[in-house]
Amino acid sequence: MTTLLGGTFNPPHNGHVALARAAEERFGDEVVVLVAARPGHKEVQLDAQARLDLARAAFPGHDVELDPYERTVDLLKSARWNDPLFVIGADEFCDFLTWKDPEGVVSRARLAVATRPGYPRKRLQSVLDRLSRPDRVQFFEIEPLPISSEDVRDRVARGEAIDRLVPPAVAELIQSRGLYRNGR
Repeated sequence: MTTLLGGTFNPPHNGHVALARAAEERFGDEVVVLVAARPGHKEVQLDAQARLDLARAAFPGHDVELDPYERTVDLLKSARWNDPLFVIGADEFCDFLTWKDPEGVVSRARLAVATRPGYPRKRLQSVLDRLSRPDRVQFFEIEPLPISSEDVRDRVARGEAIDRLVPPAVAELIQSRGLYRNGR
């Protein structure tokens, strides 16, 4: 079985690393990290190669590669993996029905949805109830880490420390390349 973790990783932070680690522990597979080259759902400040370099720094020893597709369903249609497990956060699952072809996603991959203590199960259940294949969705709990990529970018732009928010290799790369300064 292949476990996939996709995202913009703009930049990758300790929450992403904890999510990958929790998925590996829960499902027993090494996680393949997919960096969205041209995300269809959000703007990114850095080019794909810079974000790929940051993700490789955040996930040493993992298979980290570019995802050339704008939408998850298109990646899954490429049929590189046979019935993969696609890891997403509970917040993303709440918006899952707005994704391009959510039914196509769950027909091609099982979803592993990371929840955290206190997250409203009722909200997750309302999405699950609207899927034709709710059996393809698994929930697993992770410890909350209140970190966002936006917060990391803002701190860097203000010249504040990010040591506790990102892996050391990521902080070093951001510093040495001057990333995220002045909104870049």
